[in-house]
Amino acid sequence: DRQTVVVKFGGHAMGDAELAANFARDIVLLKQAGVNPVVVHGGGPQIGSLLERLNIRSEFKGGLRVTDRETVDVVEMVLAGSVNKEIVTAINAQGGKAVGISGKDANLMRARKIERRWKDPDSNIEEILDLGFVGEPIAVDPHIIDVIVQSDLIPVVAPIGVSMSGETLNINADTFAAALATAMKAKRLLLLTDVEGVLDKKGQLIKSLTTTEAQNLIEDGTITGGMIPKIESCLDVIAEGVEAVVIINGKVPHAVLLELFTEHGAG
Repeated sequence: DRQTVVVKFGGHAMGDAELAANFARDIVLLKQAGVNPVVVHGGGPQIGSLLERLNIRSEFKGGLRVTDRETVDVVEMVLAGSVNKEIVTAINAQGGKAVGISGKDANLMRARKIERRWKDPDSNIEEILDLGFVGEPIAVDPHIIDVIVQSDLIPVVAPIGVSMSGETLNINADTFAAALATAMKAKRLLLLTDVEGVLDKKGQLIKSLTTTEAQNLIEDGTITGGMIPKIESCLDVIAEGVEAVVIINGKVPHAVLLELFTEHGAG
């Protein structure tokens, strides 16, 4: 029985042709080695630059981007369109057979609008933020992925979901990958980022963490900023039965293979 590994590939790594080719090669080698890789990708920088070119201004509330109708159209075009096909092409160029889909295909990822609470610092009144077309997963139907991975094809998935009323929702790629790994009972979830992983107070990479250790590091302030939601989604995935989650620096050549096939790993 082939093991499934969900790999989240960040938008930052795609700007570099050599890194993208290395990554694509690793994915093809995994498939040949009898593992089923499922790629989930982001595309933040690419979305940002197209919004700029189209002169669409994003509003931010409580540090989060508000995604209006116009913006979500661009998000979908970039993620399910250009970025998705760029990764598909890179994998095909390395001898694989990749197929690009989004969370909308065959109702892979149903989502609902995220509601975040926010305190106005001036009035101290708490309000519910409407972030527009930003979603969180509520139901995953991995049927389409199962069909694809049982053949010689490699799925490349754009993190777009669909609401119960058929609206397009933009989902954070880490969150999307975590929900997919859980639903598929994946053996591993690999999060490729532009950092090495969780660093201790001295800036040294921490090689491995138990769930309790990770929670303690969030509480004592060692884990900060954008790493907090990443680690929290990692903890959720472990709680749901995925064996391990690894945060890897995508800039390291062949990081994915090093992680899966060497004793000490790369993340």
